[in-house]
This record gives sequence, structure tokens and C-alpha cells, in this order.
Amino acid sequence: MQLTKLLLQSYFSLILVSRKPLVAAIDGHALGGGLEIAMCCHARISTPNAKLGLPELHLGIIPGFGGTQRLPRLVGLAKSLEMMLTAKSVKGKEALDLGLVDAIVSPSQLLDAACKWALDIWEHKKPWNVASLYRTDKLESLDEAREILKLARDQAIRISPNLYHPLAFVDVVEEGIVSGPRAGLIKEYETFEVLIRSGTCKALVHIFLSRRGTTKIPGVTDLGLVPRHVIKVAILGGGLMGSEIATVFLLSNYYVILKEVNNKVLEAGIHRIKANLQRRTNKGKLSQAKFVKALSLLKGTLDYETFRDVDMVIEAVTEDLTLKQKIFMDLEKYCAPHCILASNTSIDLNLIGEKIKSQDRIIGAHFFSPAHMMPLLEIVRNQKTSSQVIVDLLDVGKKIKKTPVVVRNCTGFAVNRMFFSCTQAALLLVEHGADIYCIDRAFAKFGMAMGPFRLCDLIGLDVAMATEAQFVLSMSDRIYKSTLIPLMQQDKRLGETTQKGFYLYDERHKVKPDPEIKKYIEKAREISGVSINPKLAKLSDKDIVEMILFPSVNEACRLLAECIVVKAADLDIASVMGMGFPPYRGGTIYWADTLGSKYICSRLNGWARMYGNFFKPCDSLVEKASRGVPLSGMTDPAKPRL
Repeated sequence: MQLTKLLLQSYFSLILVSRKPLVAAIDGHALGGGLEIAMCCHARISTPNAKLGLPELHLGIIPGFGGTQRLPRLVGLAKSLEMMLTAKSVKGKEALDLGLVDAIVSPSQLLDAACKWALDIWEHKKPWNVASLYRTDKLESLDEAREILKLARDQAIRISPNLYHPLAFVDVVEEGIVSGPRAGLIKEYETFEVLIRSGTCKALVHIFLSRRGTTKIPGVTDLGLVPRHVIKVAILGGGLMGSEIATVFLLSNYYVILKEVNNKVLEAGIHRIKANLQRRTNKGKLSQAKFVKALSLLKGTLDYETFRDVDMVIEAVTEDLTLKQKIFMDLEKYCAPHCILASNTSIDLNLIGEKIKSQDRIIGAHFFSPAHMMPLLEIVRNQKTSSQVIVDLLDVGKKIKKTPVVVRNCTGFAVNRMFFSCTQAALLLVEHGADIYCIDRAFAKFGMAMGPFRLCDLIGLDVAMATEAQFVLSMSDRIYKSTLIPLMQQDKRLGETTQKGFYLYDERHKVKPDPEIKKYIEKAREISGVSINPKLAKLSDKDIVEMILFPSVNEACRLLAECIVVKAADLDIASVMGMGFPPYRGGTIYWADTLGSKYICSRLNGWARMYGNFFKPCDSLVEKASRGVPLSGMTDPAKPRL
């Protein structure tokens, strides 16, 4: 790494002092080091669809080859900080408007145009620009710069309170503005060397590489199968999830048929979809023209006649096994033989499809709420799901901009099994004396998108109860039977949808704690007959997080031992993108390995002695702890995965 950096710095110095004009021809992606090289040149020519940016924020580092010093001098301080602190790229047209590139041409003209530009500089037909490192015409005044830097620093602290590297961007840029570009380059180099060795960088690089690996499924994606074209998709159920899934496909230009049981609920579903699209339009994420086009791709129906030419159906109705079995029997009658029969469910796929013949077409397409925002798609295969269908759905996942994780069929699949353990642990703590809102605050400080109780409200307590019913049947030996959620459900406290759950919600979805929740907790304690442990009310944030997340780690070990997933890294991606686990901690298994299997096993054993089998470490975890090996290692390397 040191040698590479020295060679590149020497190369950049040669560009800087070169007596020959150097012009960068940019097509495709010029991200990170690619853009840094281009910014060293005397001019930059780009194609309209080229992407330019500095995405190092996602890897826990800063640019290491002068990017923090050159970008502000080409596009201005405010825009450069925005690009670096959001890691967002810009396309050719915007890059031209910003001054990042000097001209835009078609891909077929790119090389000729770049060569001519270089000759024009040599022949004085175009100006020999001041080197980007020393330009000042785009920089704001010093007073303005200090204000911009202060705002950027405050924003970095607010958005990423647990991270240093966003602040490092601001510090390094500030050094270049205040002390000059050479001083900025020195600080950039020194800071880069520290960050690349940090735990944050290692965790984020692990997530980056693991995300790329989720589409490689042994025995499936190595067979040479070509994905079939999916053009028209039918969604059964226009409730919260169904309407969100429909929105996902409309935004990716798929034809969508939404089926409901009567006109009233169908209109409500279409209204939800319109509202989802309108919110994106209001936020500037979707143009009015694209809004109109998306709606034009949507059609509502009350029967199956229009399903005869669809390529994929996604069932998203209530978690009722009998209802789902009836639906799949109907789908087999009406859908073409090539049509993929998918379900957005947490129920065992074998049970859903046990009454139909076409079990090779059944697959789980498990989205996470809000589906049009959450990046994960959990693809669930049963023993009879064909490899072709898996390849097809992997391709669909890519086109709808989701990260797919393929898992084997079981109750709850991977993400819900891990998350269910968190919810159970949180309920156990509350009934034994911990505070709901302290738990959620501890999770927020840890870096989770939201705490377990806030997340329950978002998902819906009725959904949580339906999911629990499935887990009670399949893993009764390690269930904590809380009565808190059933009591709240009786009073129609179902979460955000009813504006009451563990929290209170107004019309704008603003959230606040509810003092009335205490009476439900007291009633649950009375029914369960549990005694309050005063120590739980004084738990540190660290202890709260570990008591709730270690059962999730325990369940993840079971998933690996049962070969539900291909590799541990898939669980890391699933936890980050499906549970809101902080990516800079590397995911559930990666984070657990930073603590050590012995430590986790020891703590679970201690809690099991106090609170029962719910905390008892599984055999796989015990075995790895006894040998002191990482949890990410395969329990039995000879055992086939999936």
C-alpha cells in the first residue's frame, strides 16, 4: 500500500509539472481514485452518463490522492463537502455545470474530442488552465468558508455521532483552505493512513465486499443459467406492504397489476401507491413526468383473468396460512406455466404451497417495510424451487435496486428469526424491570436505525403477533411468552397505523413516548408472575445492547449450523439492510467476532441461569466458544450449504 501510494503521488507530481497538456477522457464510472487522477489533468472531457464522485465515506476512509484538496477548488467548497459527506456521484451534465468537467461529448466521440482538446491547449487555441490544486476562483471567501465548514462539521456530528471519518473530511478540507493545498495534502495523507487501519474501515470494507458476494450461490448461479425477462408483475393485496412493493416495481418501470377483494379496498391500495409516489415527487426524488408514467403502468383488478400473461406474482396478503394456500391454488389455475409464484411472507413456504403441484415455481420474495425504501430482498427457496426461478428473482432484485440474500426455507427465514430474538429479549427485560424508552435510546446510541419497540410500532403489533404464532409452533423451547403485546393489541394499540403502540404518533408520524404504556407493563407483569429486578432499571447502555443483541447472535449461529444461509457474511448483510444494524460495526456476526465467542457464550450462560432457557447458548456457539474460534467459521466445512 505504501509503495502504491508513493508511485501514485509521484505520478500526480509528474502530471502537475508536465509540459504537455493532459486531458482526461471519462466514460462509465470515475469514482474515488479514478476521479482523483482526472482532477490532476489540465482538462476533463466526459460522456453524458458518466458518473463522477468520491465515495470513500462508505469505506470508512477519505480520498488519499489529493481529492479533498482538488474537488473544492473545481466545484466550490459547499458542493464538494456535500459530495464527499454523502458519497453521491454526479452525472456528466451536472459535472459540467459544476465545473468538474470542461465538456460533454458522446461516447463515440470521446477519445477524438479529448485528443483534439489536448492539441488545442498545445496550440494555444484553448487556455492552459491553472493546475486544479492551485485554483481559487471557485472557492468562497474565508468567512463564508468557515461558516460552511462549521455547518458541515455540525451535520457530520448529528448524522454520524459514533464515527470519526466524516469529521476527518471536514478537518482535512479546512487545513487546505486555511493553510494552503500543500499543507492539506500532508494532512490528507496522514489522516488516510490512520483511517485505513481503523476498525470502522475494516467493518465497512467487509460490508462492501459481502454485499457483492450475496449474488453468488453455489449450485445455482454457477450453472450458466440466463435470467428470463420479467416484464409484468401482479401484486395480491394492496395493504401497507402490498402497496409499497407495487411502488418498488413501478419506480423501476414494470407493469403492475394490483388485485384486491373489492372496489373499496382496491381504491385504498391504489391511493396508498399514489401517496408513496407523490411523497417522492414532493421531495424532488421523482419528476412529475416520471410520476405520471409510473401511475400509467398500474392497473387494478378484482379477479384473476388479467393474470394469464404476467411473469411474476407476489402475494402480500395477511399472514393467514389457509388464505395463502387458497390463493396459490388459484394462481396455479390462472397463471402461465412460466410465471414465478412468489410470496412476501414469514410463513413456511412448504406449508403455503403444499396443496399445489407447481412447487418448483414457489419462492419467497420477502421485502422489508417500508419496502420502497429498505434495500434488502430476502429470497427464500424451498427444496423444490428451481434454480432458474432463483436466478430470475436475483435479476429482478438487481433491476429494482435491492440487495438480495438467498436463504433456505424455515420459519421466519433469516432476518425475522434474528430480529424476533431481539424483540423477545427486549420484552423480557421490560417485564423484569427495564424501561422501554431507555432500551430504544441505548440502541440509537449503538447506531441502530431504531430500537426494538419503535421498530415493532413501524412493522405493526398485529404483524408481530402473527409472526410470533409461527415461532411458538416451531421453537417453543426457546420462546419468552410475554403478554405485553397481546394486551396492547386488545386495546387496538397496533403501532403507527393506529397512532398508538409503544409510542404515540400524530398525523405527520411524529413520535413521542406514552406514559400510559406503564399500565400495560404492570398488567403484563401481573399475568406473567415475574418479579422485578431493580438492577435492570440501572443497566448501562452496553449491557442493554448485549442482553438484547446476544440472543440475536445466538440465533444467527443456529442459522449457520442449520445451513439456512450460504455464509456468515450473508447474515451480516441481512442484519444491516433488514434490521438496521449499523454498517460501520460490520453486521451481526462480524460485530460478535470482535467481542469473541467465549465472551458471548459466557454472558448468555449467566443470563440463562437468571432468566431461563431463552438465553441458553446453542450447541454451535458453545462448540466455537470452547475452541475459541470465530463465529463466522463454518461449523462443519464438509456439510453442503443450501
